[in-house]
Amino acid sequence: MSQAAALSAAPVSNPTLSKRAALVLFAIVIFTWGFNWTVTKLILQYGATPLWTIAIRSAIAAVFLLPLLMWKGELIVPRRGDWPVVISIGVLHMTAFAALVGLGLSLIPAGRSIVLGYTTPLWVAPGAALFLRERLSRMQVVGVVLGIAGLALIFNPLAFDWSDRKALLGNALIMLAAFCWAASILHVRAHKWVSTPFQLVFWEVLLATVLLIVIAFAFEGAPNLRWGWQMIALFLYGGVFGVALAYWAMAMVNRSLPALTTSLGILATPVVGVLSAVVALNEALSLPLVGAMLLIGGGIALGTLEHWRR
Repeated sequence: MSQAAALSAAPVSNPTLSKRAALVLFAIVIFTWGFNWTVTKLILQYGATPLWTIAIRSAIAAVFLLPLLMWKGELIVPRRGDWPVVISIGVLHMTAFAALVGLGLSLIPAGRSIVLGYTTPLWVAPGAALFLRERLSRMQVVGVVLGIAGLALIFNPLAFDWSDRKALLGNALIMLAAFCWAASILHVRAHKWVSTPFQLVFWEVLLATVLLIVIAFAFEGAPNLRWGWQMIALFLYGGVFGVALAYWAMAMVNRSLPALTTSLGILATPVVGVLSAVVALNEALSLPLVGAMLLIGGGIALGTLEHWRR
């Protein structure tokens, strides 16, 4: 959600894709981002540590984004007015959110993590009212209440094992990640863009890569990975497709489709993620998880519709 929002936050050039081509590319992005959660979980299951998993993926994305931006003629040095948002996205979203998700995925199932991670837009509405002085409409309040009901369904006191410390920590880490992502979205919404978001993405990824490597060394020591073709393929998917090409594709999609279409369409990402976890990781698709996903998705949809109506 924030990736789509960030990439559509600044004025861009006229559409360069037909509507059909843009919809196909958008569908590819949704599936790519949805699978990325399962891919990260698989990397962890192959023995990689959480922080090094995210750091290596980010480094691969930076290496791939540099020639991509040069080829597109969009590699620039950020203007002074854009550095605050580069730091905000690089630190809050690409470092804090990604690292916390990596740690959380090592403790709880991928499907549950995806649903919790995509509660982010729910916290944007009250955050905008508190920090940006935006008035909450009745529809947005209903959306937040629906989302909270979805969370209550996940954390049903009668079904959740509150004595499982790993589960508690994993859920708390993913929720903290969602709050970091929401803070980044709020800054993106308030920022006055000088350059386009896509022109800044390399610098955000580069900043995140440096920070993640330092953090990984500090908490996990030197990387000790069992490299094989499966591990290499998973890392390449996460870095090249899950980050670099997805950002380029969303930039193209946002030039060709209405913002409301992309904002609502991106809600299909957690659905893809949950289903991919069921297929690839043999995770159970429980009724509470499905119900929570529907409630949270519905709440986000209501808030998004109201935001664009205004």
